Amino acid sequence: MEKMWSGRFTESASSLLDEFNASIMYDRELYVEDIEGSIAHASMLQEQGILTKDELVLIKKGLAQVKEEIESGEFKWVLSDEDLHMGIEKRLTSIIGDAGKKVHTARSRNDQVAVDFRRYVLRKNKEIASLIHEVMRAFHTVASKHSETMIPGMTHLQHAQPTNFAFHLMAYGSMFKRDFERFEDSYRRNNISPLGCAALAGTPHNINRKSTADALGFDSVSTNCLDTVSDRDFAIEILFNISMSMMHISRLAEEMILWSSYEFKFITFSDAYSTGSSIMPQKKNPDAAELLRGKSGRVYGNLMSLLTVMKGLPLAYNKDTQEDKEGVFDSVKTIEISLRILKESLLTLTVHEDNMQAACKVGHLSATDLADYLVSHCNIPFREAHFITGKAVAKSEGLNIDLSDISFEELKSIDARIEKNVMPFLSIKNSMNARTSEGGTSTVRTVEQLAAFNTWLDNNK
Repeated sequence: MEKMWSGRFTESASSLLDEFNASIMYDRELYVEDIEGSIAHASMLQEQGILTKDELVLIKKGLAQVKEEIESGEFKWVLSDEDLHMGIEKRLTSIIGDAGKKVHTARSRNDQVAVDFRRYVLRKNKEIASLIHEVMRAFHTVASKHSETMIPGMTHLQHAQPTNFAFHLMAYGSMFKRDFERFEDSYRRNNISPLGCAALAGTPHNINRKSTADALGFDSVSTNCLDTVSDRDFAIEILFNISMSMMHISRLAEEMILWSSYEFKFITFSDAYSTGSSIMPQKKNPDAAELLRGKSGRVYGNLMSLLTVMKGLPLAYNKDTQEDKEGVFDSVKTIEISLRILKESLLTLTVHEDNMQAACKVGHLSATDLADYLVSHCNIPFREAHFITGKAVAKSEGLNIDLSDISFEELKSIDARIEKNVMPFLSIKNSMNARTSEGGTSTVRTVEQLAAFNTWLDNNK
């Protein structure tokens, strides 16, 4: 079959090259953006007197038919057409005749694919941000019930200080807030039209780039055509943004997997988001969370792949850039379903408050409070207070009790300067609520964080 660009060639393309060269079997994902871009471009050509009104009517009608055929499954995607741009243009021409051959005036596939792909990425920036917002709302919904539910705060995966479960969830809420803002920032930075840059240097035709930018919803047009047709920063950005979000999802998934084990038993996943074993009838596996954790590697690979493709490319367009889309499509689909699964997993969790509370009585979580007491009430230098507290912990270990349960007499035997008023400082709950500095874990501060988070969610829909 004759290629639309085959005028200067004397031999037919190899069928092997057709297979190697073609992107039509995956870039057809961009058919809506491509058809809308062609309509905007043709409309501008008519405004500039390059097309007649009758030709524009034919082109719009023909493109509407092509869109209908694609969505009904009637459209034939042919490998030898190379990409969706050629496939759609060829079908358009077969429907409306010579007017279809004029739609590519003052345009190259270079700026055509740049506008299609950029608009797809911009649309997905908005859609993913919206899904993140839904997950953040789920965090708030669950956390609002647990500002007094105590849970061990950990460092090095060892019990450290008492916190509350809402405070812990709001830490992830803060991560996802940054993710949301990254997608929003990327949208603003990249909402620039490439259309009209042609192959790399602009066009001698009397076009109006602002007209097509306005029609397609761009804020402005790009300033340098050479950069524009070879720029894939916007694609790398969305891959990076997705990777960051999936990293946060993976960290949460890891904790939820641990919490759901019998060793912790802090939470139980809904049956709807768990699976069983083919051999062990008793098993209830956190497969949804494990897949959320595992899929981070998949999107990291897509990011590294495109960074590697782009690192050695000279200006302007190179066919290597065809490798930009599959990874983006895959990462977008991955994070979209991951965010939906995460949201539902959160909203259907069972939280075992008693087990969390009991875990706070393991690991001497009020030890820092005892050291702080020795500094503030006994005027003991912190390093000495640290040593005395360490001895109190060792004494508790010897008695097989938690530091919060040690008697005043045992403490007094360690250091005579300790007074009876030390006892409230050993309380786990008092320890948590003593942390009243801004951003701290006390219930009062946690409730403030929840209120501020809710206000932000309402103001950033």
